[in-house]
Formats: sequence, structure tokens, C-alpha cells
Amino acid sequence: MTLVDEIKKRSVHVDAAIDELLPVAHPEELYKASRYLVDAGGKRLRPTVLILVAEAMDSDLKSVLPAAVAVELVHNFTLIHDDIMDKDDVRRGRPAVHMIWGEAGAILAGDTLYSKAFSILSKVQNEPSRILKCMDILSKTCTEICEGQWLDMDFEKREKVSKAEYIEMVEKKTSVLYAAAAKIGALLGGASDETAEALSEYGRLIGIGFQMYDDVLDMVTPQEVLGKVRGSDLMEGKRTLIIIDAFEKDVKLDIFGKGEATQEETDEAVRTLTECGSIDYVKNLAISYINEGKAKLDALRDCPEKELLLQIADYMISRKY
Repeated sequence: MTLVDEIKKRSVHVDAAIDELLPVAHPEELYKASRYLVDAGGKRLRPTVLILVAEAMDSDLKSVLPAAVAVELVHNFTLIHDDIMDKDDVRRGRPAVHMIWGEAGAILAGDTLYSKAFSILSKVQNEPSRILKCMDILSKTCTEICEGQWLDMDFEKREKVSKAEYIEMVEKKTSVLYAAAAKIGALLGGASDETAEALSEYGRLIGIGFQMYDDVLDMVTPQEVLGKVRGSDLMEGKRTLIIIDAFEKDVKLDIFGKGEATQEETDEAVRTLTECGSIDYVKNLAISYINEGKAKLDALRDCPEKELLLQIADYMISRKY
């Protein structure tokens, strides 16, 4: 079986659990809006990481499904709200939630996913002390995601952002949910605090690598593959690590913060960022984070699930979208 097959094998169970644990209720349109992005697909990487870690601890997949669903709902809640704040009209190749139900409806849909995530997490059958730890981890993670998004928005107003500030933002906005998924899976699987912390580090590091590579993909992947407008970060004036590095080299980018650009202008900007070495710099840094994250899996015994977690780390920097 390929990695994609292994992920699908588990995501089928996650999807079935979403149907069971998040049914369309009254008012129907609220739940349709809440389910819209969740049902649009997605890679289900975060819940898969949680499940694989738990399985590596000899835990049963079904016993951790509510936790896997909770993590996936938190992820989708952040995407709905991010699209509103970033004014992105397309997500996963479909109109964003706020394009169909309006901004107010999308905010409520995201809030519903956020609150349902904790309700669903509470349904896990495990030791109460471990469930409480998991609730604490997920709540802190949600706070950190908000902090990261605030930093991301703040960067757009500033003339200068350092590389260290960018990495802090990425860690909080993106990687903490991977860290939470791995740590929750470990705790529910009965791991020691030391092992759970090592696996949290695995998630944190590959999450940073994931986001760095995501910024690369935003520049180099066609819209029909990416599912959103190519170079959107550049046009929106987002200070990604690629842009920060380029500006440190006094590179001029005419479409930065312009809001929109022609295909030719986008191609020219990407060519400039390639020639100055900024895209390769971020690619290589992402690889170093991935390798560091993989080393943290030494905390696990050798097993098929560990091998799959290693493959997921590699996938973060080999994927096309």
C-alpha cells in the first residue's frame, strides 16, 4: 500500500465518524455551512497523524476517532475564518464558505466547528486524567492558532518582519495543531509524558516544514492544481519567509501587495524569486525541519505506523499541492 492508500484507509473512518458525530441538525443551513468545507475533502493529515501515533502505542483506531474528528474540525474552523480574514474566495477548488453563506454565516459555521470539537473530544473512552490533558492541549492550541493568525495579519502592516518572527508565527498558526494531534494520539495511546512530548516535537517540526513548503507551493503551483490563485500570498502582501529573504537581498517585487496581477506579472515575480535564491532557501530550510522532526520518532518502537509517520514527514516536502 502507498502512503496515500494508508491515509485513505484511516480517513474513511474519520469521515464516517464526522457523519455520526456532526450530523446536519437544526438550523439546517448552519450545519450545512459548517459541514461544507469538511465534506469538500482535504488530506486528513492531522487526524491521520493522531491515529497513527495511537496505533503505534497499540491503541485501537476506533477508540481515538472522536479525538481525530476534533482535530480535523479545529483545522477546518481555522480555514473558514482565515478565508474571511484573507479575503480568499476559493478553498479546495470550491467557493469559500463566506462566498456562499456570507461573512456572518461563515463566522458562525467556524464557531460551530470550534465548539463541537471539544464536545466530540469529550466522548473519547479513556482515563479521565488523559482526556483532561487532551482537552487542555487542544484549548491551548486554539489560542496559539489565534495568536499566530494575529501575528500574520500584523505582519501585513509592517515594513519589516524578521525571519525569527516569521517562524514564531508559522509555529503558532500551523504547526501547533500537528503537535497537538501527535501528542493527543500519544496520550490516548498510553504513552509516558516524555514520549508524548517527543511526538509533540515531531508534529511541531514537520508542521513548520509543511507551512514553509506551502509558501513555496503558493508560488510555483498552477491554480488548477493548487485549488487557489497562484501567487496569492505575494499579491496580498503576505510577508512569507520567501519574501522576507528576498527583501533582505533588496529584491524588488512590483506585484507585492498589489491585490491582483496578470499571469505574466506573476510569472515574472516567481522568476525573480527563483533567480535570487529565495525559493530554494525556503525549500532547503523546510527540509531541515522535516529531518529534525523525523529524528524525534526515535521515541517510538519500530513498527509499520512509525514508518508511515516518517513517510508523512517526507510527504510534507514532496507534495504538489
